Amino acid sequence: MKDHPDERLVNAMAATGSDLTGKRALITGAASGIGAAVARCFAAAGADVVVTDRAAGPVTELGEELGAEVRVADLSDPDEAAELGEGADIVVNNAGFQHVAPLHRFPPEVFGEMLRVMVESPFRIVRNALPGMYSRGWGRIVHISSVHGLRASQFKSAYVTAKHAVEGLSKVIAVEGASYGVTSNCICPGYVRTPLVERQIAEQAELHRVPEEQVVEDVLLARTPVKRLVEPAEVAELALWLCGPSAASVSGSSFPMDGGWTAN
Repeated sequence: MKDHPDERLVNAMAATGSDLTGKRALITGAASGIGAAVARCFAAAGADVVVTDRAAGPVTELGEELGAEVRVADLSDPDEAAELGEGADIVVNNAGFQHVAPLHRFPPEVFGEMLRVMVESPFRIVRNALPGMYSRGWGRIVHISSVHGLRASQFKSAYVTAKHAVEGLSKVIAVEGASYGVTSNCICPGYVRTPLVERQIAEQAELHRVPEEQVVEDVLLARTPVKRLVEPAEVAELALWLCGPSAASVSGSSFPMDGGWTAN
């Protein structure tokens, strides 16, 4: 394993027994947030990390930090996405974005783009990765889904549709890949402390003239018993466990990390 200064990552690796040395791990949407956390976690576990994002500057900086391969790609073009999967032992489908609007006013072109980025491109990436995984007898697919892959919220028709679709795709991969040593699982976080969410919090606080802490508790986490945001590192640690030896029989599953949202 590569040396890493983050004690939390060291502890996570020790707890999961996850040594990814020699494994090529592709992480999409890696420029920030969950994707960057997964990239750092997997690099610390010894993986040969490939980071991809359409934000060239930030993903290049991350690649330099980790000594990782950088692939600048726009997943709204599934043909461009397909090439990313070749040679991967591990795929973490994380890329995505949000658009909020009532269904009757939702722009069809945005709906289509969201499904290309969050459904068709993951399909194309995995489709190209599977032959190599099958031949090597080992592969791990982790989809960063969402609580919205299990539940619905108003004004998020494309996002909810895409995440539900990924849940189904993951199950098919799990069934087809089982005899080849390939597993596929979904992680379903609630609200995660990412730059996007932090901007939303700041905007809502300014709009309603309330403290940011109140926005988190009363707006974002209104349905969540645990009144705190999920940290990106927590998602990364679960992804690491899913790629480790303790999870070899875990496949076709969805793991809520939502502070009790789906239980409430």
